[in-house]
Amino acid sequence: MALPSEVRIVEVGARDGLQNEKEVVPTAVKIELIERLAAAGLPAVEATAFVSPKWVPQMADHAEVMRGLTRRPGTRYPVLTPNLKGLESALEVGADEVAVFGAASEAFSKRNINCTIAESLERFRPVVERAREAGAQVRGYVSCVLGCPYEGEIDPAKVAEVSKALYEMGCYEVSLGDTIGTGTAGKVKTLIDTVSAVVPRDRLAVHFHDTYGQALANILAALEEGIAVVDASVAGLGGCPYAKGATGNVATEDVLYMLNGMGIRTGIDFDAVLQAGWFISDQLGRPPAGRVSRALRAKCEAA
Repeated sequence: MALPSEVRIVEVGARDGLQNEKEVVPTAVKIELIERLAAAGLPAVEATAFVSPKWVPQMADHAEVMRGLTRRPGTRYPVLTPNLKGLESALEVGADEVAVFGAASEAFSKRNINCTIAESLERFRPVVERAREAGAQVRGYVSCVLGCPYEGEIDPAKVAEVSKALYEMGCYEVSLGDTIGTGTAGKVKTLIDTVSAVVPRDRLAVHFHDTYGQALANILAALEEGIAVVDASVAGLGGCPYAKGATGNVATEDVLYMLNGMGIRTGIDFDAVLQAGWFISDQLGRPPAGRVSRALRAKCEAA
């Protein structure tokens, strides 16, 4: 299959990346990061999560973030809404795209949201219905698609089953997440072949963590399978809670560098993303996790 000529990047750093930070990031910093990323031309910048502050303290300012944003025309600012309460709060502050988050592993689902996969899907159904009634688009995430910290390898047929359920209940797109970053390129191809039998390829996205250094290879494998939507996190924000000290989300800069080198269009200003990554890294007091960003910053400092 021919590589896509254009890829849409969904930036997840401000939500999926920052939510793992132990020190609370000031609301103004979050807003500036989101606005810098939008100004760089990223078509979708995941802004926050409407979840209980008890469970995710970092996202307690979700309403303030959404109210404080100067929204750029043509940019989408999706937010995570795992339940109806969160959805209603998100709609109140003008969210027009929301996301629900399921798993392909029973053990992971039970340990993280205290219910089975089937129960989680039933919980999401009214959320999706209400969001669509309100005119908001809904994106679905499936975690642990290539491995689970409790179950090990995951059957691609299970991923297909969950993906199909999310798609059929009204998610316009389903993002397949390698939550612990253990997947490899061959397994990605098998996964895409299996899931695309029940969800069209143009409705699938990939979300790879780089814990084992396989994210770029896995993204390339997905592109070769006809996938043209990739989730990424500026500066590689977001650790992996199951592998202490390991990196989490693949860095947006690394993905852009690869795509640019292959002549694949994104419509994104690479230098502006680089600067946004350096901005948030400086705020957090540590270097960016992405290889490209580190290399270019060292080059700048040496000049």
